[in-house]
Amino acid sequence: MSVVLLLVPALTQQPVTVKTFMRALEAVQLQPLVDEFNQTHHHIRLEIVEGPNETNQVEDLYTSSFLLGNSPYDLVYMDIVWVPKFAAAGWLMPLDDRISTEELEPFIQADVKGGSYQKKLYRMPFRSDAGMLYYRTDLLEKAGKEPPDTFEELISISADLQNKGLIPWGYVWQGKQYEGLVAMFVEILEGFGAFWVDPETLEVGLDKPEATKAVEFLRTTIERKVSPPGVTTYAEEETRLLFQNGQVLFLRNWPYIVGLASQPNSPIRGKFALKPMISSLGQNSGACLGGWGFGIAKTTKHPEAAWEVIKFFSREDILRKFILATGYVPSRLSLFNDPEIVAKYSHYPQLLEVVKKSVLRPPISQYAQASDILQRYLSAALTQRMTPEQAMKAAAEETRRLLAKRT
Repeated sequence: MSVVLLLVPALTQQPVTVKTFMRALEAVQLQPLVDEFNQTHHHIRLEIVEGPNETNQVEDLYTSSFLLGNSPYDLVYMDIVWVPKFAAAGWLMPLDDRISTEELEPFIQADVKGGSYQKKLYRMPFRSDAGMLYYRTDLLEKAGKEPPDTFEELISISADLQNKGLIPWGYVWQGKQYEGLVAMFVEILEGFGAFWVDPETLEVGLDKPEATKAVEFLRTTIERKVSPPGVTTYAEEETRLLFQNGQVLFLRNWPYIVGLASQPNSPIRGKFALKPMISSLGQNSGACLGGWGFGIAKTTKHPEAAWEVIKFFSREDILRKFILATGYVPSRLSLFNDPEIVAKYSHYPQLLEVVKKSVLRPPISQYAQASDILQRYLSAALTQRMTPEQAMKAAAEETRRLLAKRT
């Protein structure tokens, strides 16, 4: 009698490999969750390819892989400002047919909006980010001052405490000519009731009086020596170190500062707090929204497997593990007041107040070029090579020419 052997496909099939690409630091931070995914999803193997830690270099490498027409990546791990460029170029699959509006409600809505282009969703939010104002609680208390609510109060309080010899510098911010300058500036624009580009109409607002006032405020901080002259060369870390080393009263930066400034060896441990970014009197506060999320590459041969990965990283329990391990800002609203997270990071309810006031950099397909234009002219104004009015007029005109080329 012959024996017939039946091979069950489910038991013999090789797992599908899903690849994504990200900065080396984050790849290491995500590895425990990658291991958990691979242990619980035997039909899929998730693989992270480590890239450089410079965000713009990762973007360039993604872009190159798509332009070559045969990208090895199934999942695209994206900074929020890449979404319009990648979507407009046709490099991403829309996700609308995979998730409902109701299923998106637990996420920060500005983050969902930031993952959309022309009313289609291309990126599921994973971790968020938002700019904010840090201040020295001990020094304000000593001087009998409350934290400022307006730009005018920030300058006045800074000058007062500097004159009393309590602190060398009043305020530091990211003034170097790079993307961080633009991220900082959209908050100042919002705070003066100004805008950069309206993504719906493509109207440019940089040469309006309110935008010029925003530049004048930053110039004033330097001219009145509230900010150090070197602030026009500072990125995030230079400003963080000055604040953490006890040289500055106020700091504009991102949430990652809290963990570093709270280390046992930090000179300001327990002596600082945070609040939403300030504004001019009668105007709205704005926090520049940053953050990262996952999209599906148009060229992938495994879209269903890629979506399985996205669903895993979107789960509340998985995101909770990641936040507890890293201290990043969650994309799910419920986690800001999660007892386990708040027990470890007491400032998270305050972070929720910050992200509720978040503003997007304009989600336009030519964002990278528009950002480059604004960086150049802002830098020229801040280093006194042009007046604020001249710089904003030139930036507006060049931005309009760029947007007119849109097909």
